[in-house]
Amino acid sequence: MKPEDIEEVKKIVKMGRVLTDESDLFSYSFDASFGTYLPDLVVQTKSVTELAALVKLANRKRIPVYPRGQSTCLSGGPLPVKGGMVFDLSVMNDVLEIDEEDLIAVVSPGVLTADIHRAAEKKGLMYPPDPSSSHVSTIGGNLAENSGGPRGLKYGVTKDYVIGLEVIVPEGEIIKTGGRTVKNVTGYDLTKLIVGSEGTLGIITKAILRLLPKPPASETVMAVFDSLVDAGGAISKILSSGILPAKMELMDQASIIAVENYEPSNLPVDAEAIILLELDGHPVAVKDEVQQVAELCKAVGAREIRIPGNEAEKAEIWRARKLVSPAIVRIKPTKISEDATVPRSKIPDMCARLQEIRRKYNIHLVVFGHAGDGNLHPNIIADKNDKEEMKRVEEAIAEIFAAAVELGGTLSGEHGIGTMKAPFMEMELGAVGLDMMRRIKQVWDPNNIMNPGKIFPEPGQKLELT
Repeated sequence: MKPEDIEEVKKIVKMGRVLTDESDLFSYSFDASFGTYLPDLVVQTKSVTELAALVKLANRKRIPVYPRGQSTCLSGGPLPVKGGMVFDLSVMNDVLEIDEEDLIAVVSPGVLTADIHRAAEKKGLMYPPDPSSSHVSTIGGNLAENSGGPRGLKYGVTKDYVIGLEVIVPEGEIIKTGGRTVKNVTGYDLTKLIVGSEGTLGIITKAILRLLPKPPASETVMAVFDSLVDAGGAISKILSSGILPAKMELMDQASIIAVENYEPSNLPVDAEAIILLELDGHPVAVKDEVQQVAELCKAVGAREIRIPGNEAEKAEIWRARKLVSPAIVRIKPTKISEDATVPRSKIPDMCARLQEIRRKYNIHLVVFGHAGDGNLHPNIIADKNDKEEMKRVEEAIAEIFAAAVELGGTLSGEHGIGTMKAPFMEMELGAVGLDMMRRIKQVWDPNNIMNPGKIFPEPGQKLELT
């Protein structure tokens, strides 16, 4: 940015701060993925009017704009790859209203997702999307990436609960999409278009979220398997039986061992896989479904079924699942977290393919995640200082994406495309499909100021982790 542009920004921002010191810029140069890119400046303001004025300036001067929450993104979504301005929306955390009559929440983008959960539960309600990072991630980031979480199996993902938005579009105008009604078919569904667009179409400054009554009862089941493929088969068997768990999570042996070494949780380290399920609903129905699930798992080859007897034991089981990510990075310092997703019927096939890829490239591949909706999380643990190993990792990731697409799946179930998956977009969408998305972006943002460098690959762009 030119010095005169920076001065103009400072004149606009009267209710917030403009950061230009190099130390501050470095703090906004990375996220939870790979790559470091310095912005020219960072803006922190709670004023929607000021942000809109800044976007008008950016559009006029062709300055890149990068909206950012807490930067827990695993795909490079908020990285300022072209410099320009970063808007720190985590400071916009003042609005969190629960409307019990309309069953909605009205929130500003910087509110933590976990705070929405707590506020809803105090009223006997539930906001279902529950990404694993909910205690640190902002709802604005969840909206940008269309985040999911363990409850996505039964309840759906973020876009299924967004019924209205306030958005600053690239021209610097403020528009409203949707509203407070669950039904709304007035024209194109811009709300759904913007959710999951990764900040490439506009900046979300307010959202209206749909809430549900909280189920009266829930139970947890752990099924232990000596075969990862059998565990995948059990998942398909349960889902085709008519039972729809609230959560269905998978942990392979590598993740089980990592958790036990990190913080002993009484997990069976000799098992090749475990499935964790949560069933919710009416107390009588839940008890019946627990027994059905146990029988189905045994029929497919489960060697053991554990049903916790109290809330503390339930919490311990689910805590073990949440410990996987911090546990595996103790093995090696670099974690590459992928979320390729396949149709539910192809889960056993994908489990087998992942085992083949692990052996072929001699990599430390850990499989865990939201297995019930096919959203497996193959995580590769490596050391980025080992160039030869990282080359193998890059090749393995490309093969994981290819396997998912071949099985009728997708590159990403919830992490988004960002910079990391952009080179593989044509593999899934085809040249015409990808061009159609580009054309939407070009019409909506002709000057390409909104989060440029994301989703759409640059000519010759490849996955690079070093």
